[in-house]
Amino acid sequence: MLPPWMHMPRWVTLWLPVAITFIVQVPIAVIRLRTSLLPGSAVGGLFEARPREAIISFVLAVLAPIVLAAARRYPGPVVAIISAAASADLLFGHNVSPPYVALAFALVGAIVRGARVWAWVSTSIAWVVALTIAMLPPFGAWTPGRVAVTTLGILLLLGIGEGLRSRMERAREYVREQRERQRNQVQAERVRIARELHDVLAHSLSQINVQAGVGLHLMERQPEKAADALASIKETSKTALDEVRAVLGVLRAERGADPSAPLVPEPDLDRLDGLIASVRATGLRVTLDDRVAHDTVPKPVQLAVYRVVQESLTNVQRHAIGARTATVTLVRAGSRLHLDVLDDGTSAPGPASESGGRGLLGMRERAELLGGHLTAGPAPEGGFRVSAELPLPEPIPEES
Repeated sequence: MLPPWMHMPRWVTLWLPVAITFIVQVPIAVIRLRTSLLPGSAVGGLFEARPREAIISFVLAVLAPIVLAAARRYPGPVVAIISAAASADLLFGHNVSPPYVALAFALVGAIVRGARVWAWVSTSIAWVVALTIAMLPPFGAWTPGRVAVTTLGILLLLGIGEGLRSRMERAREYVREQRERQRNQVQAERVRIARELHDVLAHSLSQINVQAGVGLHLMERQPEKAADALASIKETSKTALDEVRAVLGVLRAERGADPSAPLVPEPDLDRLDGLIASVRATGLRVTLDDRVAHDTVPKPVQLAVYRVVQESLTNVQRHAIGARTATVTLVRAGSRLHLDVLDDGTSAPGPASESGGRGLLGMRERAELLGGHLTAGPAPEGGFRVSAELPLPEPIPEES
């Protein structure tokens, strides 16, 4: 949490110390100057001072707030000047008020603004010089109490400055961490949206592309099958449009909505039959070997399996040359679910297309987010294989 003073406007942190210093120091210096120059004045006692001391007191009192106004831009030189002024004021007797208020603001401000060396060195030198000069005959030795109190006061100001500086650095580090966390969250959300849009659109558009090719090929020779292809295109495009609208609806949701909510209705293992049927309609013979009890698989794992199967079959349609069949196998082995998608086609030569690369990356990300892993590459027996292994809860043993 940021310190309250860090929320203040910049002009407040600059001019408030100047105003306080002026109000505290200048009126007393004016009164002493008037008292020293007008001997018959009714004001006396504490405010009595010799003319020379009163003039020096007035000059130092006015100088302090003027110099303090430059503390933000030149914190080091300001604390050096104020320290020298404070030392000079200390040397002119107890009746002259030293500019301790200005010294406090200058010293603490210099440390907070990063001029630590200036603050420590200038204050130490000024204090040592003042102590040395105070031992000379014109001034007379200071009492131990005065030396001790002044030394403790300077050390206290230095400690306050270091404490505020440390707290400010922690606050800035906290702000940096928060901004970095927000950037990471934004990036993660972008990746999630990109992955969902890819999963929603890539499969549907691939099917539309295949069905359109079939329709054009059969338009003249088998118009009834061409009509079936057009009907399939219509149904597929409607489904894709509904899913895209669902994504946009979530993205436009009001503030306060759960950011982890699914962008589209989450498909599960029960919808694998429908997915495979839609792929079969394009002419690819797909076999499903499902040996998993669906109710024992958590929903996030079911979604990942569905998307991996969907993307794998989409890649078969788009990139596997001469692919006629594909086999999807689901097997549970203890606390792991094994998914295997194998086709009999030949991969296109050269690097994978940009879209295909993103699809494989999305599948790997889904598996890794759940603590599993995914591999994809040419199979030894021919074709292309996508294999995933995902963690499952330990099965509950049946009571005997």
